[in-house]
Amino acid sequence: MTAHTRLVLVEDHPMFRAGLTATLQLGQDITVVGSAETGEQALALVTEQRPDVVILDIGLPDGNGVSLVPRILEQAPHCHILMLTSYEDDATVYAALRAGARGYIVKNADAEEIVRAVHTVASGAGYFSASVVEQITEHVASGGRSSDTSTFPQLTRREHEILVLMAQGRGNTYIADYFVLSLKTVRNHVSNVMAKIGAASRAEAIAKARDAGLRSQ
Repeated sequence: MTAHTRLVLVEDHPMFRAGLTATLQLGQDITVVGSAETGEQALALVTEQRPDVVILDIGLPDGNGVSLVPRILEQAPHCHILMLTSYEDDATVYAALRAGARGYIVKNADAEEIVRAVHTVASGAGYFSASVVEQITEHVASGGRSSDTSTFPQLTRREHEILVLMAQGRGNTYIADYFVLSLKTVRNHVSNVMAKIGAASRAEAIAKARDAGLRSQ
């Protein structure tokens, strides 16, 4: 860990951002050098401030935070990224890790855990909330399949992950950014999902997914 951790916070909800900033400032040797509401603001701020750690929300007004991770690391390769989000599903966790995030912490974490997570990723190590560790453990124990894939066993893992996002109300552009895929590839996946689960339309596929208990977060 550096002697003093300089941090940029990327979060689009003003009240949550203000509260989290105050919490982080209580941490020993942590200074919030800037905050951003959008991905483009975040990139400009990271380029200007060169922070040690970026806390990055997944749901931003101008795109998916996961797709922003490699862009931040391109601008500031030394920077360590900690995802702060309410999403705990396998697809989101692994997408963030594949993109280069160092840690993943949920928004209901207490102040002590958030500060500890910042110090940990600043040192170059990984940090994951207990609930996220549980998700990863279940994923490994199930042989690399999402814990919910038994609901639609005819789908491949990627197709199931896409169906989960569809059930969450995500559009094709979001899904493409999320998995770093082309829109054509996503459209093909969606068509395959609909065919395999017997849905005549996207709306019907979403209804089937939600009826089967896939999370709509």
